Amino acid sequence: MLAFIYLLLLSYVDISSSISQINTVFILAGQSNMAGRGGVVNGTSWDGYIPPQCQPNPSILRLNKELSWVLATEPLHKDIDTNKTCGVGPGMAFANSVVRRDPSIGVVGLVPCGVGGTNISEWRRGSHLYNQLLRRSAAALGTGGRIRAVIWYQGESDTLNLEDANLYKRRLHRFINHFRSDLQFPSLQLILVVLASGEGPYVEVVREAQLGTHLPNVRHVDAKGLPLGVDRLHLTTAAQVQLGHMLADAFLRRELPLPARSCSSKLSGGFVLEFLMRFVKWIPVL
Repeated sequence: MLAFIYLLLLSYVDISSSISQINTVFILAGQSNMAGRGGVVNGTSWDGYIPPQCQPNPSILRLNKELSWVLATEPLHKDIDTNKTCGVGPGMAFANSVVRRDPSIGVVGLVPCGVGGTNISEWRRGSHLYNQLLRRSAAALGTGGRIRAVIWYQGESDTLNLEDANLYKRRLHRFINHFRSDLQFPSLQLILVVLASGEGPYVEVVREAQLGTHLPNVRHVDAKGLPLGVDRLHLTTAAQVQLGHMLADAFLRRELPLPARSCSSKLSGGFVLEFLMRFVKWIPVL
């Protein structure tokens, strides 16, 4: 009850000044362990427990389904991954850790894009998920922030058959290269979570593909060994908090290259953000 009252009060917090000060944007993409299943019981209900490390912070905002910035609260993906019940993911623990450890980071904007049960082929260029990822990234850039990293946690669905598992590395490389190219940001940082579990028997094949991905500015965070729920697939709430801290460690390990920012900045080929903001208007929302 107290938690509900606290969240209700937070909903009245004026974040207008924070929106104008967004300096750092993180894209959260992948499938269910990114969207968050921490605290989800029997796949149908969330227990409502929010750890201290995942509590709302006026310096952490979330881009909602309507492409508006709101105060970030768990579950971060509640209006994005709508076909399943969402719980705690790694995003809030990550953002709170980064803000606490590096005050110069400023106001953080989180852009949830994860959708449970998705194969990497469903993220190929031109697909609904890929277009949605571009559309939401463009909208986030339009308010003046800089994309500092994409956090990618996906691959459990690609462990179901050997063909998908064997093709994972090639498909992942293609996804990263296409996304960087379409943003015209070749040095875009990607933090790749290496699988802790999978839906099928080829977990190690996909893990090997992920660990063997050595593209520039790709960092690895290995989730193997983190506690899993009773389904042996999804990370527990405590594990998601631990993963969030591991992601923060990876991000803060060294200074990043100059990231993409809003259309007010002078990017090479400076028309890119104007193009992306126009792109937002015609990508169909399915």
